[in-house]
Amino acid sequence: MERKTAHAATSDWVIRSAQPGSVERIEAWFGSHGYDPHRHDTYSIGRTLAGVQSFHYKGALCHGVPGNTLILHPDEVHDGMAGTDAGFRYRMAYIDPALIQNVLSGEPLPFIAGGLSSDPRLYCASEAFVQALDHPLETLEEQDAVYDLAMALRAVGGKPRGRKRLDYRSAERARAFIMEHLHLGITLEMLEQASGREQWSLSRDFRALYGTSPYRFVTLRRLDTVRRLMLDGFTLVDAALAAGFHDQSHMTRHFTRSYGVSPLRWLERLRPTR
Repeated sequence: MERKTAHAATSDWVIRSAQPGSVERIEAWFGSHGYDPHRHDTYSIGRTLAGVQSFHYKGALCHGVPGNTLILHPDEVHDGMAGTDAGFRYRMAYIDPALIQNVLSGEPLPFIAGGLSSDPRLYCASEAFVQALDHPLETLEEQDAVYDLAMALRAVGGKPRGRKRLDYRSAERARAFIMEHLHLGITLEMLEQASGREQWSLSRDFRALYGTSPYRFVTLRRLDTVRRLMLDGFTLVDAALAAGFHDQSHMTRHFTRSYGVSPLRWLERLRPTR
């Protein structure tokens, strides 16, 4: 894997783990501005390795430094920039809420206030995901780490009170239907039929369980396809159409809102792994 340090880097860079697995992991360095406001549909779990990692989150300007843990909730808007002229280096893992639900089995997703935590339980539970990218996570190791993270999130975030039990089975049937039929123009009526749950109740439960709406979930999965095709050498036009977007501009608007950079800028920042 290519190795760089903040002092040796001459431009912004991002390295993605080439290891197979359910969790996307990156390491990056930025000298100043990193990302415009955007939102993922995953937990963003990170560790600042050097410098100050500043970001706007929930109406406040936050500063990640070595020693604390970044915990950004799914679908919460945030950006990213260097807090000092020295730039910053960090690692981040993007955890699908469905993996957390495999452990919690139908509880609302835990929320960690402030986007930063100094709690040692979260620090330890996130360690596997933010270790060096040249350490591959074996399948069982990743599964154990997801369990530990889910338990730490629940313990630190606390279980929401005053909420009735969510219909996890119906929401999971809807999610499975989406994953199998991304090529279709999916509607709430289709999800209602697939899940056996009234569409508006399903939409409410889906948001609580997976951190985003069914429509956003569909869009992000199509963007996952776009990124894979871009890395395989597809043009933006072909990648957009193959993933189910109307055209390139339609895809680019969603891409920029979801990742904080344009598709071409995202591709330019990537560095090869070895």
